[in-house]
Amino acid sequence: MFLKACQYLPGGNTRQTIFYQPYPVFMERGEGSRLYDVDGNERIDFSSNYTGLILGHQNPLTNQALSEQMKKGLVLGAPTANEAILAEIICSRVASVKRVRFVNSGTEACMNAVRATRAFTGRPKIGKFEGGFHGSSEHMEMSITPGSEQMGPRERPVGVPSSPGIPEGVREDVVVLPYNDLKNTEKIIKDNRDALAAVIVEPCMGVAGVIPAEKSFLEGLRRITRENGILLIFDEVMTFRISRGGAQEYYGVEPDLTTFGKLVGGGLPVGAYGGREDIMSQFDGSKHTPIIRQSGTYSGNPFTLAAGISVLKQLTPEAYSHLNSLGDYVRRGLQASINKLGIEAQITGIGSLFSFHFTPRKVVDYRSAASSDKKLTQMFHLGLMNRGIFITSRGFGCISVPMTKDDVQDLIDKFEKIAQKIF
Repeated sequence: MFLKACQYLPGGNTRQTIFYQPYPVFMERGEGSRLYDVDGNERIDFSSNYTGLILGHQNPLTNQALSEQMKKGLVLGAPTANEAILAEIICSRVASVKRVRFVNSGTEACMNAVRATRAFTGRPKIGKFEGGFHGSSEHMEMSITPGSEQMGPRERPVGVPSSPGIPEGVREDVVVLPYNDLKNTEKIIKDNRDALAAVIVEPCMGVAGVIPAEKSFLEGLRRITRENGILLIFDEVMTFRISRGGAQEYYGVEPDLTTFGKLVGGGLPVGAYGGREDIMSQFDGSKHTPIIRQSGTYSGNPFTLAAGISVLKQLTPEAYSHLNSLGDYVRRGLQASINKLGIEAQITGIGSLFSFHFTPRKVVDYRSAASSDKKLTQMFHLGLMNRGIFITSRGFGCISVPMTKDDVQDLIDKFEKIAQKIF
């Protein structure tokens, strides 16, 4: 299958994050917390499409909602009730969000949020954290996975394009900041405050290794941005699963704008961004020509939003309690196995998210996570895949609602057996 795919697709697929050596397993279907590949092998799915399938595969109520919407139409080319319904749900859950708009991906959500802050402040620059991932727009493709020879000193990171093709002007408009380092972050922000429109941050860095922000760091970041007249964006594309009101509810810190994705679409392509009414009013075309135009053929389509409505309605306090308790259980269990065997490794995460890192350094930012032994990570990834556990090649995973304690224990047990063979 992989060889055939390579005849027509560069690298054999359309999504770099799901490729791994020697070749990725091709999946055929999913059901509940399980995935089944084209050869009929069953695996417990600890990826959930990189956290997007919080209710697992083939959720009956979501499937029913999609079936009912299919009978009405997939895309109607006009406003529908589903837009207002899902918008109300999001605004009722997230206190900082007074108005919200829908797009088709987290990339689009972050791109539009950044544009809104530039228009609102009249300033050109955006602050982002080293290792932070906010999609694939050009300004957000800076310093995602910089090499050690390029990234400069930790206290003042150098902006490094993630690939060729990013213009020099884009590089000049991105200010790279050190994550979980309030002192040096404040210095850099103050040095650039006259040109900075906003700072965008993941409350828990995803691609960098599921690294939670320290509460004092986010509180300090909110204070610094406010004191310097700079807007603050929380990228909650991944962390909206942490609690009913996302990571900002968990930490008790309110940003000016928030971006969403993944679970908000119930497993279908989606993005959303929202926040303060005065900032979001720039998109309002009901009384005058909007200051900022944002459109898209499939933005806010009723089919995707029907799934999102179904998922959010099912995410009750009991569901969050279940997810987060299993998240705590898997992190404790994996760390206990590591400690018992005397391995230089650690588990990071928050809520229903977790990741393993093979490094003696405390993982608090991109640089400490990048010190992890990549060969060991690959060995554990493939070892788990061969033992019925589907997890990302980075060693990052998450819990879905259909999972049980036995599923999580299975991961812990198999992780320990692999460790015993390797060490």
